[in-house]
Amino acid sequence: SIVKFQDVINQFDWAAKWAVYSPHKTAFKEHETGRTLTYNELNQLANRLANRMADVYQIKKGDRIAILAENCSEYLILFAAAQKTGCILVPVNYRLAGAEINFLLENSDPRLVIIESKFGCKLKESAFLENIPFRISMSDLADLCDAAVQTPADDFFKNTPLQEDDPVFILYTSGTTGFPKGALYTHKMLFWNSLNTALSLSVNSESRTVNCMPPFHTGGWNVLITPFFHHGGYACQIKSFEPKTVLQLIEKEKVTIFMGVPTMLKMMADLPEFQIADLSSLLYVIVGGEPMPPALIEQWHENGIPVRQGFGMTEVGPNLTSLHQSDAVRKIGSIGRPNFYVETKILDNNEKDCPPNVAGELLLRGPVVTPGYWKNKAATEKAFSNGWFKTGDRVKQDEEGYLFVVDRIKNMYISGGENVYPAEIERVLLAHPSVREAAVVGVPDKKWGEVGKAFIVIQESVTETELLDYCRSKLAKFKVPKSVVFWDALPKNETGKINRKELKNKHV
Repeated sequence: SIVKFQDVINQFDWAAKWAVYSPHKTAFKEHETGRTLTYNELNQLANRLANRMADVYQIKKGDRIAILAENCSEYLILFAAAQKTGCILVPVNYRLAGAEINFLLENSDPRLVIIESKFGCKLKESAFLENIPFRISMSDLADLCDAAVQTPADDFFKNTPLQEDDPVFILYTSGTTGFPKGALYTHKMLFWNSLNTALSLSVNSESRTVNCMPPFHTGGWNVLITPFFHHGGYACQIKSFEPKTVLQLIEKEKVTIFMGVPTMLKMMADLPEFQIADLSSLLYVIVGGEPMPPALIEQWHENGIPVRQGFGMTEVGPNLTSLHQSDAVRKIGSIGRPNFYVETKILDNNEKDCPPNVAGELLLRGPVVTPGYWKNKAATEKAFSNGWFKTGDRVKQDEEGYLFVVDRIKNMYISGGENVYPAEIERVLLAHPSVREAAVVGVPDKKWGEVGKAFIVIQESVTETELLDYCRSKLAKFKVPKSVVFWDALPKNETGKINRKELKNKHV
């Protein structure tokens, strides 16, 4: 049955709205199975699931549902049901160890946990699992969503009244230091992030994408998926990134915008198929996570694909800044300018405004900022200063208003009393024609306290001495790494960023 407009009683219920406006339009596709969902089907299944959640699992507004699963159609139905019921989704990182997953479950205290069978072994170490009232498999949820027989009540769910500051997600940070923090992500943040994204990237009901970012990361939901959903677009979901498959899908699905991290875009550009693929549907590719090397930008530009770089955070946005493709070369290294509804300021160590081209900490304010961390008042208070969110990123802004990330403040090390930011050294190393990847970390030193150690992946033969001499010609003496080690590949986390914690642990 088609939804009637008078049945749409919740302004946050995007599935119900699009079931009115574009009921037969395909909203999502699952690549591995080929399953598709129209907006009307998505809405009906979300109503069915919302009724089951309320009747069988007694889930109410504010109750948490933890999910341990890869990208799938059921995840999207769960999101649509969360917009109807007011429950909070807790996507769990299935790449964590069992003990780490146990911490997330204990911290979020869900009423229901949904587990994809392939990850069931991860829960053997979870002592808290027995405290969760309801546990079901993802296959059980799939059976419910695919069931041919439904009761009349499944066609309609009386939505729970929601406020804009009610959370829809708890998104846990990577936990590279200490315990992970659960960032609250609200319905208000969803809306304003979608608006910022559309104003920056021209998102509309004709927009199409392939999403290969994991569902436990804000990039898997809020870079493109929820803005596209809000605007009635289309997304093809794939469980994990495989460069050849994703390149083929961009061509086959006539993708208009694709988001990836530089590692992904490098792997795709290195494929022989990259030169012959028909990518004419792409308006541009969106790059996030870390700066994209200039040579890689040129490689995509030479193939006729503009590159848009941006900046985001789990706790804010995440779509906070954007560098227009026309500035990709002119402003290489920049994350662009703040998006429409984002306020920024840059403060020095004395909390004074920094003048142009002077680096300081980036602070953010606006409707896309998290209200705080789940059950962590101390971390919430530490993250804010007079209503501004402290990013922990050291940036500078040029005279035209373009922002440049100097580095994460936590990546900084002190060598001989001087602050050293690895990103500055890495930019120099990546400009060397023999270097494919570079990462610098601070390691203990008896004389200087800390010195830099560079981990390098090469594409042409080069020696440690040659690289250090190159750094000396470009950097102050105290910034030049003390040593260089060559690896076949740098360790990456689940979103393709360099795992600096692992690099520090590898130091001997």
